[in-house]
Amino acid sequence: MRSGRALRSRYVECPAAHPTSGGSPHLHRLPSPKSLSMQPESLTQRPQVNGTEPTSLFHDLDLGQATTVQPQRAAETEDLEASSSGDGVSPVMSLVDRILIESLTTGTSDVHVEPQEDGLLIRFRQDGVLRSIDKLPRTLVPAVTSRFKIMADLDIAERRLPQDGRIRRNFRGRTMDFRVSTLPGRYGEKIVLRLLDSGATQLGLDSLITDLDARKTLRDIGSKPFGMILVTGPTGSGKSTTLYALLSERNDPSINISTVEDPIEYTLQGITQTQVNREKGYDFSSALRAFMRQDPDVLLVGETRDLETARTAIEAALTGHLVLTTLHCNDAASAFARLDEMGVEPFLVSASLLGIVSQRLVRRLCGECRVSYHPNPGELARFGLVASDESDITFYRANTVQPGTEGCCSACQGRGYSGRVGVYEILRMNESLSSAVAKRATTEELRRLALESGMKTLLGYGLDLVRQGLTTLDEVERMLLTDTGLESERRARALSTLTCRSCGAGLEDEWLECPYCLSVRN
Repeated sequence: MRSGRALRSRYVECPAAHPTSGGSPHLHRLPSPKSLSMQPESLTQRPQVNGTEPTSLFHDLDLGQATTVQPQRAAETEDLEASSSGDGVSPVMSLVDRILIESLTTGTSDVHVEPQEDGLLIRFRQDGVLRSIDKLPRTLVPAVTSRFKIMADLDIAERRLPQDGRIRRNFRGRTMDFRVSTLPGRYGEKIVLRLLDSGATQLGLDSLITDLDARKTLRDIGSKPFGMILVTGPTGSGKSTTLYALLSERNDPSINISTVEDPIEYTLQGITQTQVNREKGYDFSSALRAFMRQDPDVLLVGETRDLETARTAIEAALTGHLVLTTLHCNDAASAFARLDEMGVEPFLVSASLLGIVSQRLVRRLCGECRVSYHPNPGELARFGLVASDESDITFYRANTVQPGTEGCCSACQGRGYSGRVGVYEILRMNESLSSAVAKRATTEELRRLALESGMKTLLGYGLDLVRQGLTTLDEVERMLLTDTGLESERRARALSTLTCRSCGAGLEDEWLECPYCLSVRN
């Protein structure tokens, strides 16, 4: 660091890497009358984040001169905790390792390293929500970004184009993968890491789906010998977890199961898993064609994103194989329009499709600190609910407290939520739906037919989770409340009142009780 002096009022400033060590020659040149006292100030003091001063993860690291990093790449078998505190490890290397360790120990799904005008912001996505973790000095941007790129085997000299890579490390006896993406920005390269735990314990359908009817429907669809099942939803909605749960239901030595993924997220015993390699021309459609020569029974395709993959998957489903795949669309009924946009012929869809699962993830209330309350009629009306119908229900809200303050829950660290729970909309194909799809019926018409056949909407499923005390109305509004979803839920409720819940007979709108079993109409 270049030394220098600046006279300002009655103070003399002198930069030094270690001002308290007594080894700085610049300090010894200063006069030392009795009235002169030394008051060291840290140049690497963290700015506040969101108006608070969170506990730094890196307070014991000497980052004063950490502006460069040696271009050395550690072995993939290296242990994170050992490398972060080993002898001869530079402060930047320890800093990056600690970021990764903290993300692994806090259940983080994504790490955001964001250069900004006034510093380097570190944010973790936990339970689907980004949280600010730390803010580092602006001078650390080049060294930290270079270190991440070295670990991911990326070109550190290329700063003008996006790059993708992977970091693999051992952590407490498990192999952890981080999918790395860089993006050029105004103040430097932003880096986002997606955590992939290939050894994570897989959940079955019993743990994922709380609704008994929905679970039974999906399990029945997944037990079919051939056909295609679509799982839809936005990125990060748990589609892969649902697919793996379906595979685990079918995983048996008597069945040949193959998957093509991008990337392989979990390791499944007894299943052949392969990963796409677009640089070599090995994509989803080419993998599917190769699978067809491998005597398959069940196939999993990580994503159907183009016409060729969709047609190959449908061909496999029509020739006696069970095909599981994902699609990006808003709800179950929208999947038909998405396939039509790709160019898939409707008669092929109607002939091959078994069912569609649309899903989201909402944050699960912390059971240790949740707070009961009574929502007002206006709040309930936003969800199409009537206060008199919900009078027996206990509603809860999250007890959100700033970490480190009095009353902060140790179980959820003051977030009010702990983990996430799935919300599912399951459309099961039947004769009327297949006929309508083949005739190119509109999305609205297909949605109406699905509701008439008993499909529970995403919003309806989410409100049931609220009634069970698993989540909040605020969370349902954040993730599920749309005009289309609200209209579908209102229509579903109207249809449900035209069916006797005791004997299942159809009712007329003006009847107050069922004429067949004399049960009072709900």
